[in-house]
Amino acid sequence: MTSPSSPLADIPNLLRCETTPREAALAKAAEMTHAVYPHDAVYGQFCTVQDYIDCPPEDLFDYLVDLRNLDEWTYSTRHFEPVPGATDGLHLGWDTLADDTRIYAKVVANREALTVDYHCAWDQGDELWMIYINRIIPAELVLNKPGSVLVWTNCRHPYYDDNPNKHLVADPNRVWVGDMWPLFYAGHRAELDNLKAIVEYRHSRGIPVTGHVVREGASV
Repeated sequence: MTSPSSPLADIPNLLRCETTPREAALAKAAEMTHAVYPHDAVYGQFCTVQDYIDCPPEDLFDYLVDLRNLDEWTYSTRHFEPVPGATDGLHLGWDTLADDTRIYAKVVANREALTVDYHCAWDQGDELWMIYINRIIPAELVLNKPGSVLVWTNCRHPYYDDNPNKHLVADPNRVWVGDMWPLFYAGHRAELDNLKAIVEYRHSRGIPVTGHVVREGASV
């Protein structure tokens, strides 16, 4: 049992073996487990998709870290080019989810940790608040087989609910990216399916996964 002098003694509602018997803890877990969950309860603040990809982690990293490859596997982001004069890797492209919409992006990656994060924003590049967090996990560690597990998470930044740069939008009726938050899981699931299909197709056929950017009209 937690003693009165424990540094945790004043913190309420902790579920720990020192304060909650095993039977009560299992009953609590059963109470918290439901057959059906409301969409907002699962995806209200965070949206995560994940999958196994039959491709070496290092190759998947090299594919993800190149912004040009977003042309291949995302539904709508296209034609990223370096912003002239930018020293932090900032790129500018198009997001076809809305008419005449520019998207700024840069990659923040760590090869040793196998993390590839896309820092993005519609309309302006001064505050890249749309963060697409990607972690590649060697499948040998977690599934006992070759390949990779990719976990991709988005957090619901307050700007998804209220665009702070409305003055930069020529058409006041243009859709805002945050209006589509309820569809983020489905959209990102479809894009992850694209990524998996492309990378596995090439890896299984001995085609280089990395450095092969397919432009419109070219063959895979």
